[in-house]
Amino acid sequence: MKKHFIENDFLKITVKETGAELCSILNKENNKEYIWQANPEIWGSHAPNLFPVIGVLKEGKYHFETNEYEIPKHGFIRHNENIRLKERSENQLVFELLYSEETLKMYPFKFDFRIAFTLNKKSLEVNHHIINLDNKPIYFSLGGHPAFNIQLFENEKIEDYHIEFDQKMDLDTYVLNNDGLVSSNTKKVLKNESSIRLTKEIFNSDALIFKNIKSKVVDLVSEKNGKILSIEYRDFKNLGVWAKPGAPYVCVEPWLGISDIEGTDQNLKNKEGIIKLSAEKEFDANYTISIV
Repeated sequence: MKKHFIENDFLKITVKETGAELCSILNKENNKEYIWQANPEIWGSHAPNLFPVIGVLKEGKYHFETNEYEIPKHGFIRHNENIRLKERSENQLVFELLYSEETLKMYPFKFDFRIAFTLNKKSLEVNHHIINLDNKPIYFSLGGHPAFNIQLFENEKIEDYHIEFDQKMDLDTYVLNNDGLVSSNTKKVLKNESSIRLTKEIFNSDALIFKNIKSKVVDLVSEKNGKILSIEYRDFKNLGVWAKPGAPYVCVEPWLGISDIEGTDQNLKNKEGIIKLSAEKEFDANYTISIV
């Protein structure tokens, strides 16, 4: 499997060409690995890129104009072997996927998907750049799914970690039904608070899903060893937080879009959170991971 890396005095970043998936953030100062190493017995991914849908579609299908299409969960960027390294410099890797006959069968739009990983001291900026190559508007969602190691240090347990937002909030999570669709039911997570403690049971009902979240910066914090890293996601309206229950990682997922809601009419144009990009226009969305 082909991998590419960039490094500076502080960090070494590695990205798999397949899926343009970030698979390592190595802190050269303490030799700690911050990205989950995809143990297939628990969860076999590192940091999938989500496009042109997030989560699941109702019945795995959607409608556009008079036709019906199927797209797998989280879209077709993750695991995609047709993505190629487009540009490389000392501090940046840029990957690209152009539309093809294969993608047009699932997604009837001509597009150029690019994702850039830019290293600046102890921060990594992840930039999504979408170009509409079609003569009509295109409709899409996009997001990140990076998984960060917890229990980085000896004698730590999951309960020693929490995620800390940059402000106090009332925060409700939207509950998923048995098909992975977003229901109208919510559950209180924070009440004028700023931190969520991780536990072995916190994700027993799947991801925490926060729509239109006010906070745009969240820290991963160890009670014993302090702040580990920070994720800034000012270009993203929604946030998912997830892990396999009891696993030694946590995914912090900036999203533009969301899984289908229970009452969806399955029309792509009406999908909640969908982005409409006019012909020949371009779109950017960034998030940044900063290591302490």
